[in-house]
Amino acid sequence: MDPQKAHPLFDGGEAFFDYLQNERRLAPLTVENYRRDLQKVMSYCREQNIDSWQRLDVHHVRAVVAQLHRRGLGGRSLQRLLSALRTLFNYLLREGVVENNPVVGVSAPKRPRQLPKTLDVDQVSQLLDLDEDDPLALRDRAMMELIYSSGLRLAELAGLDLRDIDRHDAVVRVTGKGSKTRVVPVGSHALAVLERWLLCRAEWVSPDNPALFVGKGGRRLGHRAIQLRLRAWAVARGLPESLHPHMLRHSFASHLLESSGDLRAVQELLGHADISTTQIYTHLDFQHLARVYDKAHPRAKKRS
Repeated sequence: MDPQKAHPLFDGGEAFFDYLQNERRLAPLTVENYRRDLQKVMSYCREQNIDSWQRLDVHHVRAVVAQLHRRGLGGRSLQRLLSALRTLFNYLLREGVVENNPVVGVSAPKRPRQLPKTLDVDQVSQLLDLDEDDPLALRDRAMMELIYSSGLRLAELAGLDLRDIDRHDAVVRVTGKGSKTRVVPVGSHALAVLERWLLCRAEWVSPDNPALFVGKGGRRLGHRAIQLRLRAWAVARGLPESLHPHMLRHSFASHLLESSGDLRAVQELLGHADISTTQIYTHLDFQHLARVYDKAHPRAKKRS
């Protein structure tokens, strides 16, 4: 039995998820994450014999956060759970089901700021400088070039259709978080490899297949398949096995900011709603400058 339907907390719950998908137009993965987070809250409510949203108060919300934190749930995950619960109560307020939002003012434990891992320029060249005519290799290189050239997220890359690439204007149209669309430039290296891949792709798919990146069977590549292909190429090229698509996106942002210093432009290209999200790359840039200083400045060198 579906636990969501079996518990009175979730009476009308599907209407909330319909609201997220159809009115808020959140991505299916985000909606599914909200569902899982709310099921964690539901489990707590069962333990406490809470049988309606009206009975969930701010003390319960804090207790849920504390309990899940003790069980090892990290700050980022708790922030997302609180966001899901806050959104739910805002919806219930709108529908007249509850009279207040008990999540307002509750925050997750602060997590240590972790800088994203990146490749340096030489490592990116080591990964992307492939000269192979094998269709799979061309496809994979086209994917990697496009992520690094345009700073795409994994979901954005996987969702690309042929019509999203404008080879004449050298831009790609992507649909990012919150179903927001942005148009970003595509570099000449990425365009050249894309041209070669499209010739191979035509032999694998029917003319009415819109997906840009497909497997031999003609089906659109999923997130996991893309991740595994990048990891395999990293190992083959002598790079860290932990290479993932987002590391190329981080590298794109870090290298662009290092060269231009234009934080606002990088924010636009990445599709960040808040510039504070982009500012983390300034810390990466400072780390690079600090390393250069330590190596080059005569007063920074340690005495032998």
